[in-house]
Amino acid sequence: MSELRRSIRELEPSSRLLDPGPDRQDELWSAVGELVRRLLTHSGGDAAYRDDPPIEDDAFAIGETPSSVVEALATIDAVGRSGVNQTSGGHFAYIPGGGLFPSALGDLLADMSNRYSGVHFAAPAASLMERSLVRWMAALVGFPDSAGGDLTSGGSVATLEGIVTARDAAGVSSAHVPRAVAYLTRQTHHCVEKALRIAGLGECVVRRVELDERSRMRPAALDAMIEADAAAGLRPWLVVATAGTTDSGAVDPLGPIADVAHAHRLWLQTDAAYGGFFLLTEHGRRALAGIDGSDSVVMDPHKGLFLPFGSGALVVRDEGPLADAHRYSASYLTDAREAGGTFSASDLSVELSRPFRGPRLWLPLRLFGLAPFRAALEEKLLLARYFHRRLAETPGWLVGPEPDLSVVTFRHLPPRGDPDEFNRRLVKAVYADGRAVISSTEIGGAYTLRLAVLHYRSHLDDVDALLEILERESERLLAT
Repeated sequence: MSELRRSIRELEPSSRLLDPGPDRQDELWSAVGELVRRLLTHSGGDAAYRDDPPIEDDAFAIGETPSSVVEALATIDAVGRSGVNQTSGGHFAYIPGGGLFPSALGDLLADMSNRYSGVHFAAPAASLMERSLVRWMAALVGFPDSAGGDLTSGGSVATLEGIVTARDAAGVSSAHVPRAVAYLTRQTHHCVEKALRIAGLGECVVRRVELDERSRMRPAALDAMIEADAAAGLRPWLVVATAGTTDSGAVDPLGPIADVAHAHRLWLQTDAAYGGFFLLTEHGRRALAGIDGSDSVVMDPHKGLFLPFGSGALVVRDEGPLADAHRYSASYLTDAREAGGTFSASDLSVELSRPFRGPRLWLPLRLFGLAPFRAALEEKLLLARYFHRRLAETPGWLVGPEPDLSVVTFRHLPPRGDPDEFNRRLVKAVYADGRAVISSTEIGGAYTLRLAVLHYRSHLDDVDALLEILERESERLLAT
């Protein structure tokens, strides 16, 4: 026994290095704080896109000996300097993710306390904070008191949880899969089909419902498809509507779609990962009218509430089916589950181990209140309309429909040559300028540029700068 004790004591000094004392804490805190202050001061105004050479692999090497904090932080700083600058107001590509400073502070505090919010018994107050946030989002959608949900790592996991819930609520077993029918459109986010596959539904029948001229699902076409499939002996069970498509920002007619889904007793999941938090605005409530007829709704706070990446949510009309679909049992958790007295996050989620996600959402909402979020979202809606009208009035540009939300599709039509190739070169020219970054997609077989205004730092000057870049670079390309 004495030899065993001696071996333990010999290891202890090295092991204790993982728990630094006050002097080392001060050194780390000071170094990290200095880097954070510099990032807050400069990163938002830095280039929106930088094509820096990649960092050498050996910069990430892990060995037995420690590095200095200065060296380690320099590597982390360098990692954040190449590619798309997610902190820039010139970030108009894809759907931007925000990164509010109080959210980072919330994460820091959550990580320091390291409360385990996955089981109510382990951290009752942390669990209640997260449940209150879910219920706030459910109320925003218009769901009743029976609603519930889960804070997730993003829209993909929320989508998976919703589809698993819909599958079990509809009683779709493995034997039913080849005859089970899900109704999507060509604009449905790809994570839906990925979720179907992961949920064991990869062989189910997937119908693509016809779109209207604004790339929105046609409810009458949906109704006809369901009728035909049911008459053919198939088993319709799921409709996925979209409140803000990635390609063009289109919002499906949610009320009429809900009417069709309910008439045929199908589960309706609405993908509002991008558009959901526009419900805070008057325009958004009009555009998303009928979303309260959904059975489940996917929302991404890292989009519409400008939080750091890793902030998603699923809200459901009735918490019961969500809990039934994600139930589990384990003998080592029996006491904790019995003592909880309420649903835990792990009862409603694919996750058991999970971070305490509440503070990253709760702290900025509490510190700022809803008014600045509402103003920022209204500003983004108006900026998108402003950009659309400016380009529509400029010769040589073809713009898509007036935006439902804050995505604008457009392309330049050169008087000669291949328009697709011209617009590809134009995107590269925008990247080379660096002050703004946009993205592209394909609409109607044509290479199309797109602007997505959803960064809290994007303001009128940033949009004007992008318009100036597009005009200057298109003229330059035409002259070559």
